[in-house]
Amino acid sequence: MTYSYIARQPILDQDKHTVGYELLFRDGPNNTFPEIDPEQATSRLLSDHFLSTHYETLGDKLGFVNFPYQSLINRVPTLFPSDNLVVEILEDCPPTPELFSAVKDMSSAGYKIALDDFIPSKEWKAFLPYIALIKFDIRQVPIEKARNFILRLSGTKIKFLAEKVETYQEFEQAKRAGFDYFQGYFFSKPEMITRKSIAPSFMTVVQLLTEISKPEMDYAAIESLISKDVTLSYKLLTLVNSSVIVKSKIQSFKQALVYLGEEKLRKFISLVSLASSQERKPDYLYGLSIQRARYCELIASQIKTKLEPGQAFLTGIFSLLDSLLDRSLEQVVAEISVDESIKLAITKNEGVLGEILLLTKAYEQAQWEDVRRYCQSIGVDESVLSQCYNASVKWTADLLNVQHE
Repeated sequence: MTYSYIARQPILDQDKHTVGYELLFRDGPNNTFPEIDPEQATSRLLSDHFLSTHYETLGDKLGFVNFPYQSLINRVPTLFPSDNLVVEILEDCPPTPELFSAVKDMSSAGYKIALDDFIPSKEWKAFLPYIALIKFDIRQVPIEKARNFILRLSGTKIKFLAEKVETYQEFEQAKRAGFDYFQGYFFSKPEMITRKSIAPSFMTVVQLLTEISKPEMDYAAIESLISKDVTLSYKLLTLVNSSVIVKSKIQSFKQALVYLGEEKLRKFISLVSLASSQERKPDYLYGLSIQRARYCELIASQIKTKLEPGQAFLTGIFSLLDSLLDRSLEQVVAEISVDESIKLAITKNEGVLGEILLLTKAYEQAQWEDVRRYCQSIGVDESVLSQCYNASVKWTADLLNVQHE
């Protein structure tokens, strides 16, 4: 039995805003396509995933997609709209006359073409006028070497992307070297560990998150927490009054909570709470923590061990608090009253919750062999992973839309 997976990795600009996602595919156990040739497989995966789920979740962001050589020659990318697709030419594609002709055609049809894991060589020189973006893996081509190449092409319209940026130091260095875009895990690691006390409003947020993770929600406790925080109160009433189900304006929080119901309330609190923490953090971090929470929750609901999905939801959300607060997870969990199993999961990856978190992180980073191993360990059927991931991505997108309306 083979399953197709898709994960997405964010691409950020110099201000750490998300401009797009690289969509990473896997089909079958060894990243191979056993029964069909690669370009058919690419088309199938694109139509299954990119068109069905990811167009609505990409929003105004770009989707970066790798295309095998033959699919480029066959102009497969032209099956998809050009407005938010970036066509990546893999590093193992030979720069043949056929490829040159295809690139020229697609570029003149409005497609953005990128050279992935680029190593400068004279064979590619003729392609450059038709290339919108060049990606350098800074593990293969050091930032200094890439900088010289970027300087030589400074008169062109080509943008440059640094891949595998792991630390803030590398991010700053790549920025100075002239890179426009960045991909890597620097954004989900704390910038610095400083002794920053948690502001009272953030403590309210943590208490709210704890309340919504309980099987039976205590509306009175939630109401008293929300009513203490002006921003939360305002946002809650705005959300409820903009809802189609409301016939007359809602005046009290009690009314608002009843109207929203448990599911919507949980969504609302997750989102607003994170958005109210640290303004200067990459927007992607908020989305990722909510998406991760939802994915953990959906995975938890699929396993036979008696586990409260709400706990998995909190595990996902809290797993990024170190990055949102620039403090170690140990410091953060010491100050919040949350179940011991959640603390152990996020600080030491212990227990079933810890394994669910490891599975989620492996999926986000497209480490498919690890994904398979954790699935077997916690007893999750591999066939549901893609479904749960797509559902979590869509859920987060819906939530963020509510926030921006």
